[in-house]
Amino acid sequence: MSVTKIAPTNETELDLFETLRNTEHEQVMFCQDKATGLKAIIAIHNTVLGPGLGGTRMWSYATEADAVQDALRLSRGMTYKASVAGLNLGGAKAVIIGDVKKYKSEALMRKFGRFVNNLNGKYITAEDVGTTTRDMEYVAMETKHVVGLPEIMGGGGDPSPVTAYGTYMGMKASAKKAYGSDSLKGKTLAVQGLGKVGMNLCEYVYKEGAKLYVSNINQKALDYAAAKFDATIVPLDDIYDLDVDIFAPCAMGAVINDDTIHRLKCDIIAGASNNQLKDEGIHGDALKEKGIYYAPDFVINAGGLINVYSEYTGYVREMAMSRTEKIYDTILDIFEISDNEGINMQRAATNLAERRIEKILKVQSTY
Repeated sequence: MSVTKIAPTNETELDLFETLRNTEHEQVMFCQDKATGLKAIIAIHNTVLGPGLGGTRMWSYATEADAVQDALRLSRGMTYKASVAGLNLGGAKAVIIGDVKKYKSEALMRKFGRFVNNLNGKYITAEDVGTTTRDMEYVAMETKHVVGLPEIMGGGGDPSPVTAYGTYMGMKASAKKAYGSDSLKGKTLAVQGLGKVGMNLCEYVYKEGAKLYVSNINQKALDYAAAKFDATIVPLDDIYDLDVDIFAPCAMGAVINDDTIHRLKCDIIAGASNNQLKDEGIHGDALKEKGIYYAPDFVINAGGLINVYSEYTGYVREMAMSRTEKIYDTILDIFEISDNEGINMQRAATNLAERRIEKILKVQSTY
């Protein structure tokens, strides 16, 4: 499961079709509206299992090529996430280019909703980094192909707590594999990133008796974690050097790379962020060689997707939580595949996802 690097063929042109040939995406839609300032990309990777569902991220990308690459990488990850979770969904993702504080508005989000609507249900959107439940309300004014709506509108509300719960389940399964018991009492954890998911995860493990070390760019979040969970605050770059049992990346991706991997002293990596491995082959193999149990990101953080899928099919909170608990068993299955086939944990998870897609492809066409 490698990621194709997108490079401009000249200053203004991307070799997009060559990139799509390598990543096997079905469709990429570029959206622009001068009146609202909207510049967005919707990437649909695979719809064998169902319509592509994935959140909309708004971010100040350094280049438009970076935005395209992010959309392609994230949408591909959604395909595997939905497949491993046993959901009847494909993979897709959207990115809106721009500073949230400067450019996000009701008009911009509603215009984006119009573009989503033009895809006639092939893409279902939701919130992601830089967007909120309120933004999805605006999108819903223009299309029915949106989830992650407030409970008062019949939705499941903020999916972050469910994502955190699934990560917690995957972490306990990893502890079961590494230590023979899934108890986190007395275990030391380094949590990188204290957004909604990271903070909820801290609460789960703290209640079980784990000792927390935290890093984050927001001082208020750090102070809250220190007061609420008796967490020790660690400088951003020092989080990799801690001698802890479990490292939980809950911020941005590519944090497991050539510069950091040799510094890790943990037994387990189990966190909620997407695309944690900079190179899934090289760094996945390196973790296996180091004897670190890695809970693949797109498996362990699937709780949010499960939650919004439950909303898509008719939201029942108890059903969403029950499905999310199954992440525990899936993580143990992946460790078993890794051991039996002699492959890294990321490859084992990817194989599991691809096998389901291949089986369903035999009985139905694309959405």
